Amino acid sequence: MNEVELSGGVIEYEDTGGDGPVLVFLHGVTMDGSLWRHVVASLCGDFRCIVPTLPLGGHHKPMKPDADLSLTGIAALVGEFVERLGLNDVILIQNDWGGIQILLAVGDTSRLGRLVITSSEAFGNYPPPPGRVIALAARIPGGLVAMMQALRFTAVRRAPGSWAWMSKRPVPKAVMDEWFRPATTSREIRRDLAKYATSVPPRPRLLEMAQRSAEFDRPVLIVWAAEDRVMPVEHGRKLAALFPNAKLIEIDDSYTLIPEDQPEKLAEVIREFVTG
Repeated sequence: MNEVELSGGVIEYEDTGGDGPVLVFLHGVTMDGSLWRHVVASLCGDFRCIVPTLPLGGHHKPMKPDADLSLTGIAALVGEFVERLGLNDVILIQNDWGGIQILLAVGDTSRLGRLVITSSEAFGNYPPPPGRVIALAARIPGGLVAMMQALRFTAVRRAPGSWAWMSKRPVPKAVMDEWFRPATTSREIRRDLAKYATSVPPRPRLLEMAQRSAEFDRPVLIVWAAEDRVMPVEHGRKLAALFPNAKLIEIDDSYTLIPEDQPEKLAEVIREFVTG
């Protein structure tokens, strides 16, 4: 695992290396870069795949106590990460977390060449239903501790309205254990997670940033799960209409976590988009 020191703290990341086009993959809340393990395995032979672990609760190194870990703050960290690594013409790819749209609205996009936005937060859907539980727990003393302890059990993970709505097929237990371990065992990681979970701007501000993101005129691929129960399919279609140079693909037999449910199909459409 590589590390880079940013203004808010240390970010760990994986880098497959190589001279191909640079793909940077972004994961969701209480996850880490392993969300993309199958997709990266399919693409790393032809592309340089870089997978940071963002400070969204699945990270292992606490951020600085005064770090801005709001929605806009972490979006800015993504831009800073790309800059610090000296990357250009980056293909930025996200799932679940909606940070790309926020970065487009408030950050520097000069190093971005293309975007791939898979089923994720958009417009006013910050946070989506499972994320609202995290936001509520973060506002109650001891709430995050109780929530993370409950998520040790498979029955809670696969309960309706919980992770059962995120992936059609259960994420392997060992993978989820690693996702949840940092926020389960570390007070500082829970502090970072709480900063993010309680930072979502009001809905009018979110919609304003969504409109501003439409100024990005480079190629955008929107990939949405046709059966998504958390991120409305209409949002994928609306994003495709919002960007001036966008294409929409809907993937069957998947919920939000397309990298888990349909990794081979997702890798295929990313490859076609980048090389085409």
